[in-house]
Formats: sequence, C-alpha cells, structure tokens
Amino acid sequence: MGDFSLHDFSVKPALTGDKVVLRPVTAGDADGIWEIVQDPEVVRFTFEPSTELTPEHLRSWYGSRADAPDRLDLAVTDPGTGELLGEVVLYEWDPASRSCTFRTLIGPRGRGRGVGTEATRLIVGHGFEQLGLHRIELEVYGHNHRAPRVYEKVGFVVEGVRREASLRDGEWVDAILMGLLDRDWAALNGPDNGPGKGPADGLNALGSTAR
Repeated sequence: MGDFSLHDFSVKPALTGDKVVLRPVTAGDADGIWEIVQDPEVVRFTFEPSTELTPEHLRSWYGSRADAPDRLDLAVTDPGTGELLGEVVLYEWDPASRSCTFRTLIGPRGRGRGVGTEATRLIVGHGFEQLGLHRIELEVYGHNHRAPRVYEKVGFVVEGVRREASLRDGEWVDAILMGLLDRDWAALNGPDNGPGKGPADGLNALGSTAR
C-alpha cells in the first residue's frame, strides 16, 4: 500500500472502468454540473434548502480543484462519448487517522445502469490501494433508499443513524452513517474475491445520489 502524503492527493489520476472513466474535474465541467444540480432528484436528496449555487461559483470551484492538495474531485464520464455524468469526491482528509469522507453526484443520464456503483468502486479502491487510506465514511439521507444499496455493493456498512437530523420538504429525515475500512476492502477485493463480489458532500455527502 502506498505512502499517504500530501503528494498523493496532489496527483489527480484518471481511473478507467467498463462503464465510466473518472478524470480530474475542470472549470469546463461547471455547465454540466449546473445542469445536473437542477434535477429534482438531486435537489431532493443532495442539497440543504439553504444551499445557493450559481454557474459562476461552480466555474470557480471546479477550476480550482486541480490545485487542492487535500482532496480528490473526479468527473464521472461516459467512456464512449466523454459525456459528463456526475462526480465523485474524497474530501475532509484527516492525515492522523488516514481517513476521508466520500460523496457522489450522478445526474439523470448516469442512473439505472451501474454508473454510480462502478464510479464509487474506482475512487474508493484508489483511496485504499494508492493513497493508503485506513477509513472512508459517508452520510446519506434516510429517505434516499437507492444510494445505500450502491454503497453496500461496494462494501460500506451502516455504522449509525443520526435521527431526524434534517428537515426536508417539511419532513424530518435521518442521516445514516456508513463506513468502510482498508481491511474490509482488501477482504472483498483480494485474489479470491474480485471487485463486485462483496456484500450486498454547497454539495453535501448526505445526499449522495449514486446508482
């Protein structure tokens, strides 16, 4: 397992799978992300009602990600067309505990075909195998029933619930904490257990809308 240092996060990789290619985000992705964040499902499951975004803010944000030494923001793209389907992010790096928080945002054209699962698996695998992370965690809203199933496929397990943590559309919803450790990842993805054979984050981690 690689040494975990600032240099590791400063290198922004491209990760290729069967259904997606993950590449570093750029300012040019802002328009595509702006379109995605207008989707009603993304609004319902991802954003706090007070969240305010503009295309200009997005262009500034995505244009600065290449210089961020303590996080990894990758665009999820279609391998055939290069179309932007969403993003996956490792952030809130804690070097002392070798841990990160994970979030994902998948737009309508990337749903229902395993894109979110593969994108999650690729960046999580990079985090453990190349960055030397010990733990990756996430939170997801309790009324988002699809995303937890995606994370479970990759190996995340439910570790706790913050009951009625947020008011969404007049309804109190729980925040579910899920986590994955390096040894869990290794056990699920070793020589005898290929990827996919495991058990069934502005932008915030609670609303991760992976598919």
